[in-house]
Amino acid sequence: MTPEEMKDRTKRFGLRIIRAVASLSRTFAARHIGGQLLRAGTSIGANYRSACRGRTQAEFIAKLGIVEEEADETIYWMEMLVEAGIMPEVKLSALMTEANEILSIVVASINTARGGARNSKRLGRGNPPLDLARDNPQSAIRNPQSAIRNLKNPQSTIRNPQSEESAIRNPQSAMGDDPGTA
Repeated sequence: MTPEEMKDRTKRFGLRIIRAVASLSRTFAARHIGGQLLRAGTSIGANYRSACRGRTQAEFIAKLGIVEEEADETIYWMEMLVEAGIMPEVKLSALMTEANEILSIVVASINTARGGARNSKRLGRGNPPLDLARDNPQSAIRNPQSAIRNLKNPQSTIRNPQSEESAIRNPQSAMGDDPGTA
């Protein structure tokens, strides 16, 4: 599915949400849940369009994360309408199916943009996945030899322009005394 097709699909979904909310009864609960559903359901398309305008891949992924959250929240509010007995499930089943499909597409897009399946282990909300350490050249995970050298000699972490210059002229000196030892 192209970005333009997804933009159209999420817009049509938002319009269907508007019509579903307009058909709700005027009770306090229906108005409250309907308002939440309206905000979440229509923001999917708006946030997807914003993601498509992301300036960097990281920004694109972050904004798609918002789309994912809004799609999941939309499903939640539709479940609430059904479970509270405000709207019969048969009236919302097609919308719920569409919301689940959009959610699946967005999650797959996030995984593709990240370069693979989402890492199930996370440091915590808002932190990057653990596998992003591979993108950091200073990472001990990517370069365990540098971490071992730094443990042996804590002073090696202090930058010295002369030693960096000599390392450029003589790459073997940058590897330590004996490159064969850990």
